Amino acid sequence: MTTPSMVSQDALTALAPRPQLSQRPGRATLTLFIGLLLAGLAYTFYSLKQDVSASGTVVTTVTPFLLLGLALLIALGFEFVNGFHDTANAVATVIYTHSLPASVAVVWSGLCNFLGVLLSSGAVAFGIIALLPVELILQVGSSAGFAMVFALLLAAIIWNLGTWWLGLPASSSHTLIGSIIGVGVANALMHGRDGTSGVDWGQASKVGYALLFSPLIGFACAALLLVAVKALVKRRELYEAPKGQTPPPWWIRGLLIITCTGVSFAHGSNDGQKGMGLIMLILVGTLPMAYALNKTMPAEQALQFSAVAEVTRQALVRSAPQAPPADPRQVLTAFITEPQASPELVPALAALSGMIGEEVKGYGSLNRVPAEAMANVRNDMYLASEVIRLLEKNPLVTFDADTASHVQLFKRQLDDATRYIPLWVKVAVAIALGLGTMVGWRRIVVTVGEKIGKTHLSYAQGASAEVVAMCTIGAADMFGLPVSTTHVLSSGVAGTMVANGSGLQRRTLVNLLMAWVLTLPAAMLLSGCLYWVLNQVL
Repeated sequence: MTTPSMVSQDALTALAPRPQLSQRPGRATLTLFIGLLLAGLAYTFYSLKQDVSASGTVVTTVTPFLLLGLALLIALGFEFVNGFHDTANAVATVIYTHSLPASVAVVWSGLCNFLGVLLSSGAVAFGIIALLPVELILQVGSSAGFAMVFALLLAAIIWNLGTWWLGLPASSSHTLIGSIIGVGVANALMHGRDGTSGVDWGQASKVGYALLFSPLIGFACAALLLVAVKALVKRRELYEAPKGQTPPPWWIRGLLIITCTGVSFAHGSNDGQKGMGLIMLILVGTLPMAYALNKTMPAEQALQFSAVAEVTRQALVRSAPQAPPADPRQVLTAFITEPQASPELVPALAALSGMIGEEVKGYGSLNRVPAEAMANVRNDMYLASEVIRLLEKNPLVTFDADTASHVQLFKRQLDDATRYIPLWVKVAVAIALGLGTMVGWRRIVVTVGEKIGKTHLSYAQGASAEVVAMCTIGAADMFGLPVSTTHVLSSGVAGTMVANGSGLQRRTLVNLLMAWVLTLPAAMLLSGCLYWVLNQVL
């Protein structure tokens, strides 16, 4: 009896010919592409001009704007590369099951990515930022801050382009996390500290577990789902390779299109946020007077903020009634660099909380904070928020229930004031990611569609892999965890091949595993070296 794994590749190609992947875009598509690009650029520059004018900034030199333009170009370039590197995974199954023509699938996926970015929550964006060294975030407008942003983005782009050129579905999320850790380690070593002190390993391990286990979840769940479908739905054509260009039955075709839509939307919502967080860092560093604080916060909320800050100060003083240090910021900054509790820690936090509350109360609202004080007020808020976050993990510092609730409420107020994303940033990232989806997708699509399993992808296999990927990425987005669309979907396809008895192509599997294993250390090494070089240059 002939099993699927024994069928020759030529025979499979005859039964299920390769989809049309080389069709060039028509004039209407190119016009739409260029039109969207120009519209996005125009909206971005107009919004920037409006925000700078509204902040009352007097332009005396073009240097900050040149740095801003270069940084934005690199950040949006990362999202563009992310688009054609990762989203190819979302369209591979609908293309290879002939559910949608390739040209239609990539345009539809690009649109769904665009919407996913626009409707994203922002939780993943600031989860990524939390991995960066706080001392660099506090001086993001300095040469070290720019070196950090440029190094991690350039390292991620270089590795992503390299793996794309080889047709390897490596993870953009994995790459970016590795780049961030590399900068943190390099920064610590350059300041004479232990390299491990340059990274918040608690946050890094949380992100690492998400990246590590999501492919295993994709593999196992897609395999189990295919087995369940086989047991419940007895239709032979669902489990065989498509014959010719025959599309699947309408209901399975609809399911494949829906799941492609869901994966693309979830990818935009999850991956698009990484670029947003980095762009906000760039904006705070170059134009703090316009973007350091959330000026859309209503005046009444600012008054509530002051009241919460004062109540928190009083609760902290009751918890640790020692006299505050002469320079509370220095004590708190030292704690962030090396999280070791000292008797001065809580009094310093109480003092800074009171100072922040008095500043906001004196100005009346965040919109009235003068330009020259904007960066300092934000740094105080960010410093207090990060100290509170680290105190939660420190067993040596405990609060009673009443004090803990006040501290947490204060942290939420601080985050509302400093962690926000303007609409134009979402639009710019959405356009970069959406347009990237429509360019350069073929290499990864061929790998997922032809080189993972030994047989052609069946309708049921494509649907199982897509459903699992959509649910996994959507759940990760809800919890603010960055996961890899590439790893989840490609491992899901591999799981369905194993469950179907089709077998896996060993060479591709080894290449995927090598990319998975090497991405993190390679990105760390590349970004660390770039950070050192850029520090010398800048």
